[in-house]
Amino acid sequence: MKRKVTLIMAMMLLVFTASAKKGPKYVFYFIGDGMGTNQVMGVQYYLQDIEGQYGYKPLCFTQFPYTGLVVTYSANSDVTDSSAAGTALAGGQKTDNNVLGVLPDRETRVESIAEMAHKKGKRVAIGTSVCIDHATPGCFYGHRPHRNQYHEIAAQLGESGFDFFGGADFHSPYTKDNSDEGNYVQAEKAGYTIVHGYDEYKQKAQSTNKIILFDKEPNSDHYLSYAIDRKEDDLKLSEITEAAIDFMMKDPQKGFFMMMEGGRIDQACHNNDPGAYIQEMLDFDEAIKVAYNFYLKHKKETLIVITADHETGGLGLTAGDYKTNLKVLQNQKMSKGAFSAHLEKMGREIGDILTWDEVQQELKKYFGFWDTVELTDKQTDRLKTVYVETFGMGPGALKEGEYFKVDNLTNEAARIMTEAAQISWAAGCHSGSYVPVFAIGAGAEQFTGQMDNTEIPMKIKKLAGY
Repeated sequence: MKRKVTLIMAMMLLVFTASAKKGPKYVFYFIGDGMGTNQVMGVQYYLQDIEGQYGYKPLCFTQFPYTGLVVTYSANSDVTDSSAAGTALAGGQKTDNNVLGVLPDRETRVESIAEMAHKKGKRVAIGTSVCIDHATPGCFYGHRPHRNQYHEIAAQLGESGFDFFGGADFHSPYTKDNSDEGNYVQAEKAGYTIVHGYDEYKQKAQSTNKIILFDKEPNSDHYLSYAIDRKEDDLKLSEITEAAIDFMMKDPQKGFFMMMEGGRIDQACHNNDPGAYIQEMLDFDEAIKVAYNFYLKHKKETLIVITADHETGGLGLTAGDYKTNLKVLQNQKMSKGAFSAHLEKMGREIGDILTWDEVQQELKKYFGFWDTVELTDKQTDRLKTVYVETFGMGPGALKEGEYFKVDNLTNEAARIMTEAAQISWAAGCHSGSYVPVFAIGAGAEQFTGQMDNTEIPMKIKKLAGY
C-alpha cells in the first residue's frame, strides 16, 4: 500500500513539473520601430504634464512586471537599420544593414520564429502600421539581399503560408515592366482573401482560411495614416491586432504567434515631428492594450513581449534647461507631412500664393502658435523669414503646373514646437542607444537585464517550444 501511495505521489509530481514547465500557447511580439527609452519616457511625461503635474503617467506596457535593456548593433555597424535589427529580432542572427532575413553573405536564409511557429502547426499573424513588405514585418517571412526589394519580399508573403497579414498595403505590387502578375494576384493564388478596411474584414473573415487586411484607402506612401492625422474610417493598428486575434482564435487549440509593429513611431522620429511621435506612441499602446485584454482571459497560456528595433532621432528630454514643457504638444493637430500638403492644397484651391496672414491663421489652428503656444519675437521672425523664402514677397499668379514646396515652412514650425516643448533631436536617423524590453505572462521573467537583440527571439523560441 505504501509503495502504491509513493508511486501515485511520484506521478502527481511528474505531472505538476511538466505543467509548470509548459510554455506559452499564445505569443504576442510587439515591436515599436524607432522606440528608444526616451520615446517611452517622453510620452509618459507628456501624459502627466497635460494633467498639470510633474512626474510620469505609465502606459499599459510600462506596467508589465519584467523589463530589460536591449543592445541593437548590426553585423557591420554600431547603428543598425530596421532590416538588420528586424532580422535579429525575428531570427536571432546578426546581419548587415539593409539586408533582410539572410546572413551577411546575402544568401543564407535566417529562419524566423514566425516560420518556426508555422512549422510547429501554430497559427501565425503578422501586422504593421506601414506596408506589409516593409523591413520589420518582411523579416518574419522574407529573405532578400536588400530591404528595398519590396516586390520580391511581398512575393514571399504568399509562400509563407501564414494565416493572417495586416498593414497599409503592398509597397510596390507591380514590377516596372509588368513582367509578372503582381503581388495581389500572387497572394490570391496562394489562397489569401484580400480585404480593405476593418468592416470588410468582419464581413469576410469567417469564410476564408487565410486573409490579408489592408487599409480601406491606402495613401501614396503605403502607410497607415499617422494617428494625429487619422480620419474615422482609417485602419488602426489596434484594429489589426483585434482582427488578428479574432482570426487566430478560429482554431484556438493550435495556439498562435503574432508580431505587431508600430512602424510609424520611427517615421515621426525620422521627421523630428514631436506631436506625431507622441500620438504614435499612444496608438502603439492602444494596440498593446488589445493583447493585454486577451492576456487577462488566458494568463497562464499567454506571453506578451514588447521591444524595439532601434532608437530613432536621438530624442533628448531637454533643450538645455532643467525642465520640459511637453504639454504644449497637445496643440499640434497635424503631422508635418499633412500640414505641408494642407498648405499646398490651399494654394491650389485659391489659385494663388498664400499670404502671410493666411499662413499665420493655419499655424494658429494646427500648432496653436500665438494663441495657446507662446512664441518669442525671434521665433515669429524665423517663421516670417521662411515664409518669404518659400512663397516670395506675397500673392502672385499661380503658374500652371506649379508645385508649392512648403516643407521648409513646416519644418520650421516643427522645430519651434520642439523648442516650445523644451526637448531636442540629435539627428534625423537612427542611433545606437539602448532600447527597452517589457514582458508579461508565461516565461516573462526571462526578459530582464541587458541582452542582445538576437537573444529575444531565441528566448521566445525556447519558451514556446518552436
